[in-house]
Amino acid sequence: MTEFRYDHVHLRSPDPDATAAWYAKMFGAEVIRSVMSNGIERTDIRLAGVNHFIAKVPDSAELAQKPENGFVGLDHIGLRVNNIDDVCAELRAKGAEFTTEPKTIRPGVRIAFVRGPQNVLIELLDRDVI
Repeated sequence: MTEFRYDHVHLRSPDPDATAAWYAKMFGAEVIRSVMSNGIERTDIRLAGVNHFIAKVPDSAELAQKPENGFVGLDHIGLRVNNIDDVCAELRAKGAEFTTEPKTIRPGVRIAFVRGPQNVLIELLDRDVI
């Protein structure tokens, strides 16, 4: 069987620098300047060991809508954390918008969701709740 390894997530933004700065501010992502195969500069980030490419789109590009529980495609990015309530307090102090406040979904597991740039949802997941 072929071995598959995770390489990247590809985001799109009318302002890649601002998007990268948000991920750096909220989650400590490393901002990386890169060049695409066509020679155009691109702003990337490395978050939780995963590369996220941020491609520029025209300012007139429409934001994809995500009706509640009614769309097909990528739903969210998941980040595992410890001490989720403390993490959420830190993010709230930085201005994060929560779409789902921290909650227990089953014994030992708590989650929360933050809305990122371009309406990308980021799940925070703590699997070590005592």
